[in-house]
Amino acid sequence: MSGLDFTVYKGSKEGKVIKSQSHKDNLRPDEVVLKITHAGLCGTDEHYRSTDMVLGHEGVGIVQQVGANVDTFRVGDRAGWGYLHDACLHCDQCLSGNEIHCTERAMYGIADKDQGAFASHAIWKASFLFHIPDAISSEEAAPLMCAGATVFNALVMGNVCPTDRVGVLGVGGLGHLAIQFASKMGCEVVVFSGTDSKREEAKKLGASEFYATKGLKQLEIGRPVDYLLVTTSSQPDWNVFTPVVAQRGTIFPLSVSDDDLVVPYMGIVSRGIRIQGCICPSRGVHVKMLRFAAFHGIKPLIQQFPMNVEGIEEAMTKLGKGQVRYRAVLVAQE
Repeated sequence: MSGLDFTVYKGSKEGKVIKSQSHKDNLRPDEVVLKITHAGLCGTDEHYRSTDMVLGHEGVGIVQQVGANVDTFRVGDRAGWGYLHDACLHCDQCLSGNEIHCTERAMYGIADKDQGAFASHAIWKASFLFHIPDAISSEEAAPLMCAGATVFNALVMGNVCPTDRVGVLGVGGLGHLAIQFASKMGCEVVVFSGTDSKREEAKKLGASEFYATKGLKQLEIGRPVDYLLVTTSSQPDWNVFTPVVAQRGTIFPLSVSDDDLVVPYMGIVSRGIRIQGCICPSRGVHVKMLRFAAFHGIKPLIQQFPMNVEGIEEAMTKLGKGQVRYRAVLVAQE
């Protein structure tokens, strides 16, 4: 490859989505060229909307060209990627299979700002791409690259068992996938949402119990949950939700928030509750997530928009107003 010019959609200081061009001089031996077909829209993309960088990190496409040393992908394969683009591969974290925590990690919003999922093409290291199983369509695969991978990672990190009660706070982009994954793992899934409006949908997705929580200062749910996955767009009232977690249970705060984490101190200490940080998984867990989703038929509920300036801005506007059920997917128009 002598050089590749491709279309990208970037954020800007004014918060407007801008169509632009990016360029790669050559294809390195360990890289792959992807023609992007679908891209998921994540709440994190909203955070970078006012930054001069290419947006999007839930990408799926078709391999168009492979580097000289790549033997894991062939032209025509479907592939996807998520938050992580690269890592050093020789530090303690990388050598233990935890490259997402590599101190030299290249991640969305921090590195490779000249390319992303909102684009016509991308060039990534083959070792940080994932094969899309035949049982998963490309439009359904895109939201799994971040949202699905993140909630699955929490369940794996917590060593969740089929005998556990898993609480899911929020029925949205992450929450509706967390319900499905936990349910297919054989768990009792206890769902908390502001109102009753999503009750029936949550039950169809696999919820065992559903509690509408708006305005309540105390929750009565019977047996407490062993794990609580917090998937809301902002932090909840911890004084309401900490008491529903079992002794020695675990809370996974998966919401993106710039606010400090302020929790009932003695409620955590005296009951041995763990608060566990968790982001997207390393590659090994990501691969298992895709296999699990394919085998169990786990699929995001999506709304599709054209991948152009108007389509991206419409999707972002609807996401900001809470009008997306439950994951927006941008579809290439070329």
